[in-house]
Amino acid sequence: MMPFLLTPGAARIASAPCPSPSTLSRLLLPLHLQINGRHNHHHRHHVHASSTPSPLVYPRLRNRRGRFFASSQMAAPADAPGGSADAFEVIRAHQAKAARLPPVEEIRTILDQSVRGVLATHSQEHDGYPSGSMVDFACDQDGSPILAVSSLAVHSKNLSGNPKCSLLVAKDPEDRTDTVITVYGDAVPVSDEQKDSVRSAYLRRHPNAFWVDFGDFSFLRIKPKAVRYVSGVATALLGSGEFSAAEYREAKVDPISQFSTPITSHMNKDHADDTKLIVQHSTNVKVDFAFMLDVDSLGFNVKAGYDGSVLKLRIPFPRQAQDRKDVKTLIVEMLQAAKAASSHAD
Repeated sequence: MMPFLLTPGAARIASAPCPSPSTLSRLLLPLHLQINGRHNHHHRHHVHASSTPSPLVYPRLRNRRGRFFASSQMAAPADAPGGSADAFEVIRAHQAKAARLPPVEEIRTILDQSVRGVLATHSQEHDGYPSGSMVDFACDQDGSPILAVSSLAVHSKNLSGNPKCSLLVAKDPEDRTDTVITVYGDAVPVSDEQKDSVRSAYLRRHPNAFWVDFGDFSFLRIKPKAVRYVSGVATALLGSGEFSAAEYREAKVDPISQFSTPITSHMNKDHADDTKLIVQHSTNVKVDFAFMLDVDSLGFNVKAGYDGSVLKLRIPFPRQAQDRKDVKTLIVEMLQAAKAASSHAD
């Protein structure tokens, strides 16, 4: 099966090709442009396409914080009369209206939840060439990536000669078309006054990293100069955006994201059928399965199957979640609505 991107990128779940990608591409890829094209001008957002499709216009409700909410009133799920083509058109329209975090908040949140990336430094041994290293990191309260590095490491030696570097982070390392973020900045040593707080921040993400206290290890902070992201690589449409250091620093991590792992683990382990029913009710399409990926205050993302394809879908909450308990309340409400609609349809 070949997965197709709905948001923000498609994951390759299986190696077998889809029998008719052109039909799905025509239906789903214009959505990618619609979703990623919602940037404000000062975010210097760009969308590139192999052709220029007509703009898609869907009704949205904007709240005062610039977030988007979609109506939760949906009919009971049904098989589309026109088969897969109609079903994917229904999904595409649903995704265009689904509530999402503003792009800079989404990128800030992804980085905060990430733990590993590829660090690019200027090679001292091979002058003029970049040097790549796989590194663990954690973000501090300002969103700056923190590295715990050994003085014996090649990248440590490179940074001592030239602090300019970049850190590339993939939201889904197994999915080359999902969101990939690059932080450009300067790696600077952490002062003695900040060492304890930085150490605590690092160990929150890497609790077993006992080596940070070894004598040859020290902490570096990458001070962002710019943050860039790209999604939809290897698809017909390519979405990208860039934020300045100030824009990135001022963005907030979504407060619900810290509970994403326990919530998704619980739902996938104990309530997989409930998740599928919620997705069916929200999208109005009878998906074959739905696996919850992550959660934020405006909704959650799932990996779902339909008609031999695997898709990443955005499922919006009826309203913004206030805390972890409220997420449970919203999921219960969504499940009750889905069950009621299903019973009524029967």
